[in-house]
Amino acid sequence: MAYQSGIFPWFSEGGLPFWFAPDPRFVLFPEELKISKSMQQILRRHTFQFSINKAFEAVIRHCASVPRKEAGNETWITEDFIAAYTQLHRLGYAHSAEAWLDGTLVGGLYGVLLGRVFCGESMFATVSNASKFAFISLVERLRGQGVQLIDCQVYTPHLESLGAKNISRIAYMDLLKKALG
Repeated sequence: MAYQSGIFPWFSEGGLPFWFAPDPRFVLFPEELKISKSMQQILRRHTFQFSINKAFEAVIRHCASVPRKEAGNETWITEDFIAAYTQLHRLGYAHSAEAWLDGTLVGGLYGVLLGRVFCGESMFATVSNASKFAFISLVERLRGQGVQLIDCQVYTPHLESLGAKNISRIAYMDLLKKALG
């Protein structure tokens, strides 16, 4: 699997995926998760409900509907990507984390879990703080399961605010190898 080699699919050109291994790599160590005071209040109030793998295909389709600046305001999540990741989900590799508000899916993310590494792919929110809630809830669950590394792939201010940081590709590959055993 590509993720075991430190690469992941990026947006496609002409229907073919690019394989990407950025340097630096943007990662979160679960024990370094930062939760702002405002998010702590949201968590305490139980504003959202959390689930895992309850709505995998809905999450990936929501992610596909979000225009991405780096992809020319289009999505790289094509029908082929959706089919491939849905198959990875059926095989037990790809997982979704969902945020619900009054029974409606309002945020979430999906990615691939390999050993003690979760490789995040994409996230969405239709309500403020919903994707942060889903991410925080997932990281806390993964930390409890012994996951050592969350691969966020490339820098975003959103994930930086949650404690993610850049590390060199060499450092990432070393950590990946150790976490995969």
